[in-house]
Amino acid sequence: MRPAKSSTTSWCAVAIVAVAMASGGPVAAQSAPDGENGRYSMTQIPEGVLRLDTRTGTVSTCSRNGAGWACYAVPDERSALDAEIGRLQAEVETLKGQLAAGPTVSGKIDEALPKSDSLKKGEPKVAEGDRKLEIPLPSDQDLDRAMSFLEKAWRRLIDMANRVQKDVSGKI
Repeated sequence: MRPAKSSTTSWCAVAIVAVAMASGGPVAAQSAPDGENGRYSMTQIPEGVLRLDTRTGTVSTCSRNGAGWACYAVPDERSALDAEIGRLQAEVETLKGQLAAGPTVSGKIDEALPKSDSLKKGEPKVAEGDRKLEIPLPSDQDLDRAMSFLEKAWRRLIDMANRVQKDVSGKI
């Protein structure tokens, strides 16, 4: 039989924990286990509570918001890596099977294709009877454009020479 003082103390402790949980106050680092023989292990963190499911191994963060407590699963990077490794291993096996089956080239023909250059210009014109090549001469418009370009280039060269001469004569 227990002494009355001990029973009252334990009831007070339970009441304080219940009030703290109801008011949203801080709880001890390890809370009482869930009804399923300690399935969840909880640890207090600055954002709320970290919950570990001891059966499945999933970890969740629980925090209090306006509507109450909400728990969100922490992403498990290991499961994502395992899934990617499995996918890559299956792809490697598929490719090994294709390689072992031998080369399969679709649309292959035994004859060589004729060599042709799509950028090659057509044959030059041949005058009738003389068998001489005709070379097209530039038009007057083409000559005027070339002459205009050369005049501008010559003027720029002369201007540049004059500037250099002035700079050199001014410094001596």
